[in-house]
Amino acid sequence: MSAWTRPATADIGLRVFSPNINELFCETTTGMQNILLSKDCKTKLNSFIRHSSQWNVSIEKNVDSHYEMLLVKWLEEVLFRAEVYDEFLTEVQILLSEDENYYYCNSQVDWINTEFIEREIEIKAVTTHELVVKKVEKDVEVVSKWEEVPNFVGPGWYCDILFDV
Repeated sequence: MSAWTRPATADIGLRVFSPNINELFCETTTGMQNILLSKDCKTKLNSFIRHSSQWNVSIEKNVDSHYEMLLVKWLEEVLFRAEVYDEFLTEVQILLSEDENYYYCNSQVDWINTEFIEREIEIKAVTTHELVVKKVEKDVEVVSKWEEVPNFVGPGWYCDILFDV
């Protein structure tokens, strides 16, 4: 995994690195899910019956910062599925696409019933505060402000995101 929790005042944050935008969405999703789980639950995750589904979200093309807003909408969908349908995402593969009117996040997910999940914390919301989704060109270094998070050298993509807990 390429996601690190980072310090935040009253929230919890992630910095995520990935070689491409599709994998960045996957790694950010997995990072968020890992924040939620207790240590004991993380070790048992593979012992539960998994279900497969396709989950998709979209945003209109008239939105500025479309990768950021699509990521927020996607992560909110993941949290919503767990809260309303008792579907806790365990693995994901994502394909981002677009047409003349919309940006899409199409995903193939594995999930388990939330009755098997022991949560360490609860995420109330995905925020746009300090949200960054950015492409990093070859040989450009993204320097970390946080001791817990390594520096990253492009090419690739990175994300900084905060969750309200």
